[in-house]
Amino acid sequence: MKLPESTAPSLFDRKAVLLHRARAQDDALFLHRTALDEVQDRLSMVNKAFTAPAVVTPFPQLWTDSFSNAAIIADDDVLALQPGTHDLVIHAMALHCANDPVGQLIQCRRALKPDGLLLVVSLGGETLHELRAALGQAEIEVAGGLSPRIAPMAELRDLGGLLQRAGLALPVADAVPLTAEYRDIWHLMRDLRDMGETNALSARVKHPTKRTVFEAAQRIYADHFTADSSRLAATFELICLTGWSPDDSQPKPLRPGSAQMRLADALHTKEGKLPD
Repeated sequence: MKLPESTAPSLFDRKAVLLHRARAQDDALFLHRTALDEVQDRLSMVNKAFTAPAVVTPFPQLWTDSFSNAAIIADDDVLALQPGTHDLVIHAMALHCANDPVGQLIQCRRALKPDGLLLVVSLGGETLHELRAALGQAEIEVAGGLSPRIAPMAELRDLGGLLQRAGLALPVADAVPLTAEYRDIWHLMRDLRDMGETNALSARVKHPTKRTVFEAAQRIYADHFTADSSRLAATFELICLTGWSPDDSQPKPLRPGSAQMRLADALHTKEGKLPD
Protein backbone atom coordinates (compact mmCIF):
# COMPACT_ATOMS: atom_id res chain seq x y z
CA MET A 1 0.00 0.00 0.00
CA LYS A 2 1.41 3.37 -0.98
CA LEU A 3 1.67 5.86 1.85
CA PRO A 4 0.21 9.35 1.34
CA GLU A 5 2.59 12.13 0.50
CA SER A 6 3.89 13.97 3.55
CA THR A 7 2.31 17.34 4.32
CA ALA A 8 5.18 18.37 6.61
CA PRO A 9 6.85 21.71 5.75
CA SER A 10 9.92 21.35 3.56
CA LEU A 11 12.73 22.48 5.82
CA PHE A 12 15.21 20.93 3.37
CA ASP A 13 15.54 21.37 -0.38
CA ARG A 14 15.54 17.71 -1.41
CA LYS A 15 17.13 18.41 -4.81
CA ALA A 16 20.00 20.20 -3.09
CA VAL A 17 20.42 17.35 -0.60
CA LEU A 18 20.77 14.82 -3.43
CA LEU A 19 23.11 17.08 -5.42
CA HIS A 20 25.41 17.54 -2.43
CA ARG A 21 25.49 13.79 -1.77
CA ALA A 22 26.35 13.09 -5.40
CA ARG A 23 29.52 15.16 -4.93
CA ALA A 24 30.54 13.36 -1.71
CA GLN A 25 33.96 11.72 -1.53
CA ASP A 26 34.28 8.22 -0.08
CA ASP A 27 37.35 9.08 2.02
CA ALA A 28 35.41 11.87 3.78
CA LEU A 29 32.57 9.65 5.04
CA PHE A 30 34.14 8.98 8.44
CA LEU A 31 30.91 9.82 10.26
CA HIS A 32 29.03 7.15 8.32
CA ARG A 33 31.75 4.61 9.06
CA THR A 34 31.57 5.52 12.76
CA ALA A 35 27.80 5.02 12.58
CA LEU A 36 28.35 1.58 11.02
CA ASP A 37 30.71 0.66 13.87
CA GLU A 38 28.15 1.81 16.44
CA VAL A 39 25.40 -0.25 14.81
CA GLN A 40 27.55 -3.37 14.74
CA ASP A 41 28.57 -2.91 18.40
CA ARG A 42 24.97 -2.47 19.52
CA LEU A 43 23.68 -5.42 17.52
CA SER A 44 26.38 -7.61 19.05
CA MET A 45 24.80 -6.94 22.46
CA VAL A 46 21.29 -7.97 21.34
CA ASN A 47 20.52 -11.58 22.12
CA LYS A 48 18.64 -12.17 18.90
CA ALA A 49 19.48 -13.25 15.36
CA PHE A 50 18.08 -11.05 12.60
CA THR A 51 17.27 -12.73 9.30
CA ALA A 52 15.39 -10.04 7.37
CA PRO A 53 17.16 -6.70 7.87
CA ALA A 54 16.72 -3.44 5.97
CA VAL A 55 19.05 -0.43 5.94
CA VAL A 56 17.85 3.07 5.12
CA THR A 57 20.92 5.00 3.97
CA PRO A 58 22.05 7.68 1.53
CA PHE A 59 25.34 5.81 0.95
CA PRO A 60 24.49 2.14 0.29
CA GLN A 61 28.04 1.12 -0.65
CA LEU A 62 29.14 1.50 2.98
CA TRP A 63 26.55 -0.98 4.26
CA THR A 64 26.34 -3.76 1.69
CA ASP A 65 29.53 -5.55 2.82
CA SER A 66 28.48 -5.68 6.47
CA PHE A 67 24.79 -6.41 5.76
CA SER A 68 24.93 -8.46 2.58
CA ASN A 69 21.45 -9.93 3.13
CA ALA A 70 19.80 -6.58 3.87
CA ALA A 71 17.37 -4.66 1.70
CA ILE A 72 19.10 -1.33 1.02
CA ILE A 73 16.57 1.51 0.97
CA ALA A 74 17.03 5.13 -0.09
CA ASP A 75 15.99 7.74 2.47
CA ASP A 76 13.21 9.18 0.32
CA ASP A 77 10.24 10.96 1.90
CA VAL A 78 8.25 7.78 1.26
CA LEU A 79 10.45 4.80 2.09
CA ALA A 80 10.33 1.72 -0.15
CA LEU A 81 9.60 -0.56 2.80
CA GLN A 82 6.90 -3.22 2.84
CA PRO A 83 4.76 -3.43 6.01
CA GLY A 84 5.56 -6.26 8.42
CA THR A 85 8.51 -7.54 6.37
CA HIS A 86 11.66 -6.95 8.43
CA ASP A 87 12.87 -8.03 11.87
CA LEU A 88 15.51 -5.25 11.84
CA VAL A 89 15.45 -1.78 10.29
CA ILE A 90 18.53 0.44 10.50
CA HIS A 91 18.01 4.13 9.69
CA ALA A 92 21.55 5.32 9.06
CA MET A 93 22.66 8.96 9.14
CA ALA A 94 19.69 10.47 7.30
CA LEU A 95 17.13 11.48 9.92
CA HIS A 96 18.84 14.83 10.54
CA CYS A 97 18.00 15.97 6.99
CA ALA A 98 14.47 14.53 6.78
CA ASN A 99 11.57 16.92 6.30
CA ASP A 100 9.34 14.61 8.37
CA PRO A 101 11.46 12.67 10.89
CA VAL A 102 8.43 11.32 12.76
CA GLY A 103 7.01 10.05 9.48
CA GLN A 104 10.30 8.31 8.74
CA LEU A 105 10.19 6.49 12.08
CA ILE A 106 6.53 5.55 11.64
CA GLN A 107 7.28 4.05 8.23
CA CYS A 108 10.16 2.06 9.74
CA ARG A 109 7.95 0.82 12.57
CA ARG A 110 5.28 -0.31 10.10
CA ALA A 111 7.92 -2.26 8.19
CA LEU A 112 8.86 -4.25 11.30
CA LYS A 113 7.52 -7.64 12.25
CA PRO A 114 6.28 -7.99 15.84
CA ASP A 115 9.24 -7.70 18.23
CA GLY A 116 11.39 -6.31 15.43
CA LEU A 117 14.13 -3.79 16.20
CA LEU A 118 14.56 -0.27 14.84
CA LEU A 119 18.06 1.15 15.25
CA VAL A 120 18.63 4.79 14.23
CA VAL A 121 21.90 6.72 14.06
CA SER A 122 21.61 10.42 13.31
CA LEU A 123 23.45 13.67 13.86
CA GLY A 124 22.29 15.46 17.02
CA GLY A 125 21.94 19.00 18.30
CA GLU A 126 25.55 19.49 19.47
CA THR A 127 26.83 18.91 15.94
CA LEU A 128 28.86 21.88 14.63
CA HIS A 129 27.76 24.15 17.46
CA GLU A 130 31.12 25.93 17.18
CA LEU A 131 30.64 26.69 13.48
CA ARG A 132 27.06 27.79 14.08
CA ALA A 133 28.16 30.26 16.77
CA ALA A 134 31.10 31.62 14.78
CA LEU A 135 29.15 32.13 11.55
CA GLY A 136 26.21 33.66 13.39
CA GLN A 137 28.36 36.20 15.21
CA ALA A 138 30.32 36.96 12.04
CA GLU A 139 27.16 37.69 10.06
CA ILE A 140 25.90 40.00 12.79
CA GLU A 141 29.21 41.89 12.75
CA VAL A 142 29.62 42.13 8.98
CA ALA A 143 26.08 42.05 7.55
CA GLY A 144 23.99 43.15 10.53
CA GLY A 145 21.79 40.03 10.54
CA LEU A 146 21.56 36.25 10.38
CA SER A 147 20.77 33.82 7.55
CA PRO A 148 20.05 30.04 7.73
CA ARG A 149 23.39 28.27 7.31
CA ILE A 150 23.42 25.17 9.53
CA ALA A 151 20.36 22.97 9.83
CA PRO A 152 18.69 22.81 13.26
CA MET A 153 19.26 19.34 14.69
CA ALA A 154 17.18 17.71 17.39
CA GLU A 155 18.43 17.24 20.94
CA LEU A 156 18.80 13.81 22.54
CA ARG A 157 15.64 14.09 24.65
CA ASP A 158 13.54 15.25 21.69
CA LEU A 159 14.72 12.37 19.49
CA GLY A 160 13.98 9.87 22.26
CA GLY A 161 10.43 11.22 22.40
CA LEU A 162 10.02 10.61 18.67
CA LEU A 163 10.37 6.86 19.24
CA GLN A 164 7.31 6.87 21.49
CA ARG A 165 5.37 9.07 19.08
CA ALA A 166 6.13 6.52 16.36
CA GLY A 167 4.58 3.74 18.48
CA LEU A 168 7.79 1.89 19.39
CA ALA A 169 8.23 0.01 22.65
CA LEU A 170 11.20 -0.03 25.05
CA PRO A 171 12.73 3.18 23.60
CA VAL A 172 16.36 4.02 24.38
CA ALA A 173 18.33 7.09 23.27
CA ASP A 174 21.95 7.96 23.90
CA ALA A 175 24.67 10.13 22.38
CA VAL A 176 28.19 9.53 21.09
CA PRO A 177 30.19 12.81 20.95
CA LEU A 178 33.06 13.06 18.47
CA THR A 179 35.59 15.84 17.96
CA ALA A 180 37.53 16.48 14.76
CA GLU A 181 40.24 19.11 14.25
CA TYR A 182 40.80 21.38 11.26
CA ARG A 183 43.46 23.85 10.11
CA ASP A 184 40.93 26.63 9.63
CA ILE A 185 37.28 27.24 8.84
CA TRP A 186 37.83 26.74 5.10
CA HIS A 187 39.32 23.30 5.76
CA LEU A 188 36.20 22.41 7.81
CA MET A 189 33.82 23.63 5.13
CA ARG A 190 35.66 21.68 2.42
CA ASP A 191 35.34 18.56 4.56
CA LEU A 192 31.60 19.16 4.98
CA ARG A 193 31.29 19.52 1.21
CA ASP A 194 33.14 16.23 0.70
CA MET A 195 30.78 14.59 3.23
CA GLY A 196 27.77 15.81 1.23
CA GLU A 197 26.64 17.80 4.28
CA THR A 198 26.71 21.40 3.10
CA ASN A 199 23.75 23.75 3.49
CA ALA A 200 20.59 22.37 1.86
CA LEU A 201 18.00 24.34 3.81
CA SER A 202 15.10 25.52 1.69
CA ALA A 203 15.47 29.02 3.17
CA ARG A 204 19.23 29.22 2.61
CA VAL A 205 20.76 32.29 1.01
CA LYS A 206 21.43 31.43 -2.62
CA HIS A 207 23.85 34.24 -3.49
CA PRO A 208 27.59 34.11 -2.71
CA THR A 209 28.61 35.11 0.81
CA LYS A 210 31.13 37.92 1.27
CA ARG A 211 34.59 36.66 2.10
CA THR A 212 34.69 39.11 5.00
CA VAL A 213 31.97 37.03 6.72
CA PHE A 214 34.17 33.92 6.62
CA GLU A 215 37.24 35.89 7.67
CA ALA A 216 35.35 37.18 10.71
CA ALA A 217 34.03 33.66 11.42
CA GLN A 218 37.60 32.29 11.28
CA ARG A 219 38.73 34.88 13.85
CA ILE A 220 35.80 34.18 16.18
CA TYR A 221 36.19 30.42 15.83
CA ALA A 222 39.92 30.58 16.59
CA ASP A 223 39.32 32.84 19.60
CA HIS A 224 36.77 30.55 21.24
CA PHE A 225 37.11 26.98 19.92
CA THR A 226 40.80 26.21 19.47
CA ALA A 227 42.02 22.76 20.57
CA ASP A 228 45.27 22.14 22.43
CA SER A 229 46.87 21.41 19.07
CA SER A 230 46.11 25.02 17.98
CA ARG A 231 43.71 23.66 15.34
CA LEU A 232 39.97 24.35 15.28
CA ALA A 233 37.83 21.83 17.18
CA ALA A 234 34.56 20.73 15.56
CA THR A 235 31.97 18.66 17.42
CA PHE A 236 29.89 15.96 15.76
CA GLU A 237 27.25 14.30 17.93
CA LEU A 238 25.86 10.91 16.91
CA ILE A 239 22.47 10.13 18.45
CA CYS A 240 21.66 6.42 18.69
CA LEU A 241 18.01 5.40 19.05
CA THR A 242 16.59 1.92 19.58
CA GLY A 243 12.99 0.84 19.81
CA TRP A 244 11.02 -2.36 19.31
CA SER A 245 7.86 -3.12 17.42
CA PRO A 246 5.30 -3.93 20.15
CA ASP A 247 4.76 -7.60 20.93
CA ASP A 248 3.07 -9.52 23.77
CA SER A 249 6.36 -11.26 24.59
CA GLN A 250 8.03 -8.02 25.65
CA PRO A 251 8.34 -7.06 29.34
CA LYS A 252 5.60 -4.77 30.60
CA PRO A 253 5.84 -2.22 33.42
CA LEU A 254 4.06 -3.23 36.63
CA ARG A 255 0.84 -1.53 37.59
CA PRO A 256 1.48 1.27 40.14
CA GLY A 257 0.93 -0.02 43.67
CA SER A 258 1.38 -3.69 42.74
CA ALA A 259 4.83 -4.14 44.37
CA GLN A 260 5.09 -7.00 46.88
CA MET A 261 8.07 -5.57 48.81
CA ARG A 262 9.09 -2.15 50.13
CA LEU A 263 12.14 -0.64 48.39
CA ALA A 264 13.85 -0.11 51.76
CA ASP A 265 13.52 -3.83 52.55
CA ALA A 266 14.92 -4.83 49.16
CA LEU A 267 17.93 -2.55 49.73
CA HIS A 268 18.36 -3.72 53.35
CA THR A 269 18.23 -0.17 54.65
CA LYS A 270 16.05 1.90 56.93
CA GLU A 271 13.40 4.19 55.54
CA GLY A 272 13.53 7.73 56.87
CA LYS A 273 11.77 11.01 56.37
CA LEU A 274 13.13 13.67 54.07
CA PRO A 275 14.45 16.75 55.88
CA ASP A 276 12.16 19.77 55.91
